[in-house]
Amino acid sequence: MKSMKQHLSWIVIMGLMAAGLVVAAEPSLPNPYAGETPEQRDVRMKWWREARFGMFIHWGVYSVPAGTYKDKQIGGIGEWIMFNGKIPVAEYREYARQFNPVKYKADEWVRIAKEAGMKYIVITSKHHDGFALFDSKASDWNVVKATPYGKDLLKPLSEACQRQGIRLGFYYSQAQDWNNAGGGVCGQHWDKAQDGDMGEYIRKVAVPQVQEILSNYGPLAVLWWDTPCGMTRAMADQLIPLLRIQPGIIHNNRLGGNYPGDTETPEQYIPATGYKDGRDFEVCMTMNDTWGYKSYDQKWKPVQTLIRNLVDIASKGGNYLLNVGPTNEGLIPGPSIERLRDVGQWMKVNGPAIYTTTASPFKRLPWGRCTKKLTPGGATLYLHVFDWPADGKLLVPGLKNAVQSATLLADGTRLTVKAGPDGLVLSVPAAAPDKISSTIVLEVKGPLDIVQPVLKQASDGSLSLPAAEAVTHGEAIRFEGGQDRDCLGFWTNAKDWAQWDFTVTRPGRFKVVAEIAAPGSGRFQVTLGDQRLDGKTPNTGDYGKFQRIEIGTLELMGTGKASLAVKPIPEGWQPMNLRSLSLVPQN
Repeated sequence: MKSMKQHLSWIVIMGLMAAGLVVAAEPSLPNPYAGETPEQRDVRMKWWREARFGMFIHWGVYSVPAGTYKDKQIGGIGEWIMFNGKIPVAEYREYARQFNPVKYKADEWVRIAKEAGMKYIVITSKHHDGFALFDSKASDWNVVKATPYGKDLLKPLSEACQRQGIRLGFYYSQAQDWNNAGGGVCGQHWDKAQDGDMGEYIRKVAVPQVQEILSNYGPLAVLWWDTPCGMTRAMADQLIPLLRIQPGIIHNNRLGGNYPGDTETPEQYIPATGYKDGRDFEVCMTMNDTWGYKSYDQKWKPVQTLIRNLVDIASKGGNYLLNVGPTNEGLIPGPSIERLRDVGQWMKVNGPAIYTTTASPFKRLPWGRCTKKLTPGGATLYLHVFDWPADGKLLVPGLKNAVQSATLLADGTRLTVKAGPDGLVLSVPAAAPDKISSTIVLEVKGPLDIVQPVLKQASDGSLSLPAAEAVTHGEAIRFEGGQDRDCLGFWTNAKDWAQWDFTVTRPGRFKVVAEIAAPGSGRFQVTLGDQRLDGKTPNTGDYGKFQRIEIGTLELMGTGKASLAVKPIPEGWQPMNLRSLSLVPQN
């Protein structure tokens, strides 16, 4: 006979099935979303796509050493101190005796997220050190049994989120576990206590713990897997059916076993053009240089960077998951709170240009970014202006639509719009409403009609082909923004390649110059039609140290469209970062 709890759960599931949130998958298939239609997926992903902004929380025993072991500052991110410091299991477990977050106030954390404009929270229920923030029957290495605090940390947060209308998700490290025997370590064990069978670990720790967090808390909106070291399909097949416990839950691409999940998870970088085929993605980033708390990490990003990251990500159709790393007392660091407060002030004015928006219809904008909402009669374009025009004229390049209205989002001031040969020209006030990012609301009629700009030669014939403008082909290669790189990176597969399409207005012979960073010397080729140049990467010693090299000479024959490609030469290929190519006229 079903318990009352089971009976109510079944009623909820039936209701969600009627709404299209639960998929009736084949019973023989582990994945509960195996039979999901595109329409069902759209219903399930709707809240997530509208939210755009969430809080990541990395919290655990690692906040006790806070980056220091035996009076030595350990390099790397804070939550990896056990791994990077090769701390023995028994010694690391002693830190739990000092983990006593008596200042933890779940309602305060949720309020901070909500006032920042965040719509959901994802917290580490168990990170790679294996320490669970909940009372687990599968392992005593948890906050209730191993610490003086002795209380579940997730339940108060779950209740606070429900009270304040914020969705909650749990991060869970399903494969990597440095304390429970048999857990993967993404490398060699450094303590015999870690030895064991990973298959047994999955069965006896990971599966029951995932079942615990999905059964004992809720409703849960997200399950955030991480680092599938050693995960096989058979192991993943034991975990993925558990998603049925929380109907409609969203999970990411880090489970392993060739399960793609619902979302891509670019970490600490923003993909240049989003993902192909409309793939949902969520950029996770830190506010300083660590996820878990490190007492001496004071490299805080300025508010301008955080806001512009949010705008940039939304303009590409993605979500921004911004991290905080609380202390062992249960406090979110002051610099994090200050920045979130400032972001929240900006969101109070500009939130409508972020929430429920979709990606920009423009390939690039010289002064900022754009988000959009389609309307029955046309579209609303939100122009996020980073660089306010000094002459009071803002060009929206290539836009041909008739304009219904143009206003400043901050105060509703109406703007004058004129059509020009290169697009629409908006007359704007002398001073920007916001120095970081000002929003103009442009209501246009009819289907969007935009002539996209193309790369073309400068008046002297020179041509710059930056990494951000490349069309990439392959699984690994992608644009890597930030950290003074702005390059094509992750180029580990010799089958991946890149191309640039451009317009030739001044034919002639051109010297090809590349800006490359690589820790080793490899071979590649540059092609233009039937012409080919073989290049050799310089050994700069580091992926962040760039050097300009001359590759050879190519000829642009005739005006019109042209395409240049860079491809690895498989024999002798070594990964490289490519920042740009330049074509320099040879008269």
